[in-house]
Amino acid sequence: MARKKVLVAEDYPDIRRMMSIMLRQYGYEVLEAEDGYEAVEKAVSDRPDLIFMDMAMPILDGIGATKAIRLHDELSDVPIIGITAYGDFYRDKAKAAGCNELLRKPIDFTRLQPLVNQYSN
Repeated sequence: MARKKVLVAEDYPDIRRMMSIMLRQYGYEVLEAEDGYEAVEKAVSDRPDLIFMDMAMPILDGIGATKAIRLHDELSDVPIIGITAYGDFYRDKAKAAGCNELLRKPIDFTRLQPLVNQYSN
């Protein structure tokens, strides 16, 4: 059985690296994107089972990237968990764009595995 793929779209290398390390420890294959444009490209080409999407990224933000991903029928059911340091500012926008949930920064890494388990089964 192939390992499930998780895409981590985050422009801060330290956060992206930490999330990737933890997800690999949980047994997932991890794809990384530094901006929203790269996130859309990787989502379309690699078909992840779950996406963590930072809302504030360069080139294309997480709202635009989520909307673009949701335009692809084959990705319409892939869970997208938005990540934000801006509290409730993005909550309604993220949900309207197609995010299933919003995770606040600083990330409580103890919530990571339960969230992945919840959305990747």
